[in-house]
Amino acid sequence: MANKTERLAENVPGPYYVDGSCIDCDLCRGTAPDFFKRHEENGYSIIYRQPTTPEELALVEEARQGCPTECIGSDG
Repeated sequence: MANKTERLAENVPGPYYVDGSCIDCDLCRGTAPDFFKRHEENGYSIIYRQPTTPEELALVEEARQGCPTECIGSDG
């Protein structure tokens, strides 16, 4: 389960976030590329846009549930 105290500072504000346990596997970016991108300098994924529609929420949830390290969290 993602740890909100380890939320990466590069995430945009909002309920979804990536924490420091990301291993840069690319699953989230492949599943929901409109919401996740790679932080090139540090080599991990971040949320750069929060979902707003039911379809967008479904994509981000799919990425969250598929994450092998469970580093994607949601406060919502």
